[in-house]
Amino acid sequence: MSGRLLNQERRYSLSTKRGWRRYAESPARERPEVLPRAQLAQLSTQARDEYEECRAVWNANIGPIHTPQLLDVHQDLWNILASNREDGDKPRFPAVIDAFPGLGKSTIAQAFGRDYHRRQIELYGQQTVEGHEHIPVVRIQLTDETTRRDFNSMLCRFFNLPGYDSGNANHLGHKAADAIMSCGSTLILVDDVHFLDMRRRSGRAVANHFKALTNDFPVTFLYVGVGLERRGLLDEGLAPGQEELAQNSRRWTPLTVAPFTIDDEPGRATWRKLLLTIEKAVVLADKYPGMVADDLSDVLFARSTGHFASLMTLIKRGCAKSITEGEERLTAEILSKVKNDAAAERARTELQAAIEGGRLSSRPRSSRAPQSGKRRPTASVTT
Repeated sequence: MSGRLLNQERRYSLSTKRGWRRYAESPARERPEVLPRAQLAQLSTQARDEYEECRAVWNANIGPIHTPQLLDVHQDLWNILASNREDGDKPRFPAVIDAFPGLGKSTIAQAFGRDYHRRQIELYGQQTVEGHEHIPVVRIQLTDETTRRDFNSMLCRFFNLPGYDSGNANHLGHKAADAIMSCGSTLILVDDVHFLDMRRRSGRAVANHFKALTNDFPVTFLYVGVGLERRGLLDEGLAPGQEELAQNSRRWTPLTVAPFTIDDEPGRATWRKLLLTIEKAVVLADKYPGMVADDLSDVLFARSTGHFASLMTLIKRGCAKSITEGEERLTAEILSKVKNDAAAERARTELQAAIEGGRLSSRPRSSRAPQSGKRRPTASVTT
């Protein structure tokens, strides 16, 4: 490496077309070479600083990993999008990813949006037939107490329309509609839909607005949130006994994301496959076969409780701590110095006790071979 290093972080807002396009169209990040300790020691101060910067950003951005949960949801979404090809006089029914926090639902939705964006650009090009910029996917993130006007303003802001925050809800809605139609948008991803409070008039108004947009626009909406069915989004906030009157429950297709489990061999095999993928991806000088998938399997499951986001937080922070302390590999001791999210920390006690007591294991039986001592890292590991 030489000269001034370009910033390795990709800074963008997915809630603007410019940011979304950068996310969707940027090439895959190039993984830094795994350098052994001897080669690290030979680097000049500047070269070492540049290498550390590159691998720090790499380790912090591993993924998206094609877990079974991601593949299942993506398969359903491709099926829904393929069937939502009705003409403009028919509504295209939405899909909903509804799951508990920390299971990767937003990552899954964004990864699908990126794949869909790329496929549409490959098919139809960067411009529409009328010469407008082709924006296949629109991504909006709701905030607390979002109103109908707020939502329309967010749509206008995504397209960077002049005066995106000026005017009433109807005026902004017409501007957004023109942009959606002109840019050939066919998928609108709306995240954090759980912020809509169906007990409030404003929340019900936005939910009704979603229905109107579904009827008016030839687009598929993909909603993402926590506990959307429990919060009454599918029943539109109707009183008990009136749920059958809700159009959403007949139109919205709910999809979910499950945590990883180790209650049976298939679950343990899936967990191991995930850890092997992570093990291959991390860039640490002294990594070795089995470092994550064997030696840390139980520790990682207990501390993440099978939640993907909690697991990746441990991996990212563990890598950073390992490099800082000169360990250059992940160990139980290193991970013990890493703080995780509050929910994972609260829930780990019972799991950890069961694993330590031999009543539970995260490893498939085929991988539980007796160990003949501590593994030594090797320089010949391929990644």
